[in-house]
Amino acid sequence: MKKLFYPLVAIGILLTSAKMALPVKEYKVAEGYSVKFDSKDPSGTFKELKGDVKFDKDNLADSHMNFEIDVASINTGNGMKNKKAMTSEWFDQANHPKITFVSSKLEKTDKGYFVQGNLTMKGTKRYRKIPVAIDNTSSGLKLTGTFWVERSYYKIGKPSGGVPDKMKITYSIPVK
Repeated sequence: MKKLFYPLVAIGILLTSAKMALPVKEYKVAEGYSVKFDSKDPSGTFKELKGDVKFDKDNLADSHMNFEIDVASINTGNGMKNKKAMTSEWFDQANHPKITFVSSKLEKTDKGYFVQGNLTMKGTKRYRKIPVAIDNTSSGLKLTGTFWVERSYYKIGKPSGGVPDKMKITYSIPVK
């Protein structure tokens, strides 16, 4: 019996360490994504999104979600508003052409996940905790969620009654 015990322990250690050594799956943003912003005025989408995701529900410490939006890809449905959004008063596209989110932590909760990290717009970086639902698909994952951004925190536009400070952001991002 002792002769069988040590080889079984060795096999168990090998199997456990092999599972621990498996890399976290890496994904890239796939076609069919949407990043929408909504208020009473304006509302629209961003048409260009890039990103990379590493995700393993059993290894959140090595997981991350990093994204980059091209500011010039804004589409409000109104050409004049799109041009205005590029000006220094708003997104200042000439000096700050990208909106980025770089995660620092993923956290599992009873209702799904939170991704924590820095959201940078118009040169201003702010820590955010954003809810994210993560669903398996036939080709990878689908990340969805809704959160609010206060544009004044990022010095986007000027305070006015015409444009609300809080903008609702809704995203659906397939990754494969």
